[in-house]
Amino acid sequence: MRILLLGGTWFLGKAIAEQAVERGWQVTTFNRGRSGQDVAGVEPVHGDRTVQADLRELAGHGPWDAVIDTSSSELAPRDVLLATMTLCDQARRWVHLSTVSVYEGWPHQALTDASPLLECPPDADEAYGFTGEDGSPTKYGFQKAGGERAVTEAFGNSAVFLRPGVILGPGEYVGRLPWWLERVKRGGRFVVPAPAKQRIQPVDVRDVAQFALDQAASTTTGGYNVTHPQGTSFEEFLSGCLAATDSTATPVWVDPEVLKEHGVAQWTELPLWRTHAGVWAVDSSRAVAAGLNCRPIAKTIRDTWRWWAADGRPVDHPRWAEHGIAPEKEAKILASL
Repeated sequence: MRILLLGGTWFLGKAIAEQAVERGWQVTTFNRGRSGQDVAGVEPVHGDRTVQADLRELAGHGPWDAVIDTSSSELAPRDVLLATMTLCDQARRWVHLSTVSVYEGWPHQALTDASPLLECPPDADEAYGFTGEDGSPTKYGFQKAGGERAVTEAFGNSAVFLRPGVILGPGEYVGRLPWWLERVKRGGRFVVPAPAKQRIQPVDVRDVAQFALDQAASTTTGGYNVTHPQGTSFEEFLSGCLAATDSTATPVWVDPEVLKEHGVAQWTELPLWRTHAGVWAVDSSRAVAAGLNCRPIAKTIRDTWRWWAADGRPVDHPRWAEHGIAPEKEAKILASL
């Protein structure tokens, strides 16, 4: 296989590049060269994917059997369209990293791969869309739905869309799992959102990378929800954090209504906590049938702690600062119980 990887230097892109090289594939990576180091064994090309001249120069390094795009999360649909239309003659298929946020029903409804998507034209600019009063739908979801349309415009049935919910694992740049690991390691009593049996569906970055590469080599088409098929309970998740860090900290399960009374922000101040009915009800059976294989989440937790404890350094990203409840706020909640 000869592939082009848009991105390729951090988190998912890096995992894909590393695994592709391990498979003996020829890998061209394209990025601006600002957010991480190029993986050994790839052919790095540096440039800006929103600049057509840079894309035309990149096209000269083709052709490729497939393009895997991990770098469009912050791009407008029209920027995705520019890349797909410029590169479509140089690639057989396009594997696009999207998100469950593209669904109309996210996060209120249980989802399958056939659930309706938000509407957004393929040439929309960054102003298109809106975020609802209750946080859904999101402007981000509209933009990503438009990005999918842009890929379809150029690649038709040769396009594959991977729609993860939450991706965790070594190299994580958002800070969800590292925050929980650090909080548990600090010890003492700590606030945890009830109920303990609430199931969550995060997937390991390495498993997403493997699935993306498998789809690049396949003849499949359409969308795949990429969520952990078994998942884990929040209680099991925290037990994994306690075991990984060898901590004796004590979780204090707090009713969601109490957390709301204290103004705790869902999804960020207590990472992975969200009360919407559909947030962890995303069916990934189609992806599993196509080869998605998810390791136990406890292993993801252990490996992430090993990376983090060994001076793991993710790329600088503004989302990191959004995550985690302040110690003073947590202490106030504990004192009120």
